[in-house]
Amino acid sequence: MAMAGLTYRSGVFLVLLAGSIWSTTGLMIRLIEEAQTWQILFYRSAAMTPILFLFIAYRSKNRPLENVRKAGVPAAIGAMGLVFAFAGGIFSIQSTTVANAVFLFATAPFFTAILSWIILKEPVRKATWIAIAVAGLGMVIMLREGLAVGALAGNAAAVLSAMGFAVFTIALRWRKLEDMLPAVFLAGVFAVFTALAMCRLLDQSIILSPWDSGVSMFMGVFQLGLGLSIYTFGSKVVPAAELALLSMTEVLLGPFWVWVFLGEIASVWTFVGGAILMVAIAGNALSGIRRRPPKIM
Repeated sequence: MAMAGLTYRSGVFLVLLAGSIWSTTGLMIRLIEEAQTWQILFYRSAAMTPILFLFIAYRSKNRPLENVRKAGVPAAIGAMGLVFAFAGGIFSIQSTTVANAVFLFATAPFFTAILSWIILKEPVRKATWIAIAVAGLGMVIMLREGLAVGALAGNAAAVLSAMGFAVFTIALRWRKLEDMLPAVFLAGVFAVFTALAMCRLLDQSIILSPWDSGVSMFMGVFQLGLGLSIYTFGSKVVPAAELALLSMTEVLLGPFWVWVFLGEIASVWTFVGGAILMVAIAGNALSGIRRRPPKIM
């Protein structure tokens, strides 16, 4: 059922726009001069959190804290998963190529399917098991490539990030929470305090150069705050299987931006493994569309 005033076509446009916004993450992190993972996470989360709070307030008719409280334990668990996803994502982009990182981020739906089967006892379609096997082949190729070029830690962090997103999704499904924004807001709050603690533990200052702090905060406002808000509106009128296809915009454009603006390229084997992953994702999404045709007026 579509939201008032929002059509299927406009929903598709918003989801594509959100994916395009998210795809600039690798480029923005590449523009950071000196800041490390936890420092970036602190500023990015500190900037994202108030944006999401205002958006939640708007949607809940000025009762944002009540909306967050109602989300309860599942939202808190999902938020912790997102903290790992956020930190792993930043570290992986700083430690390997953007292409490697974003292709491995895209494996999150397959980790979600496996965890749903184990934890929630949700059945997994045969087509999804096949897609998981194909995606596994792509991951092996990319992880071996990462080992060969000394970027295994970055690739492993990208996989950890994908698993963090999977935990976030599982937590929302656990209590059938339809609104993901309270959990993302909590993730921002948790990330701020986690980043502060890690900076103190690692003896890293939270005082950054105006450039690094500005870029990090821009990511929080534009890429996460605005991107998530747009995606939330669009996803309400687009079937889940189609969302998986449309979200590939982020994966495909991520390496493109750093190539155009910074001249960064990845190895042939990175793109071979990435292509295998994209085929697995697209095949699984298309099989879902054929199985349950969307009923959107």
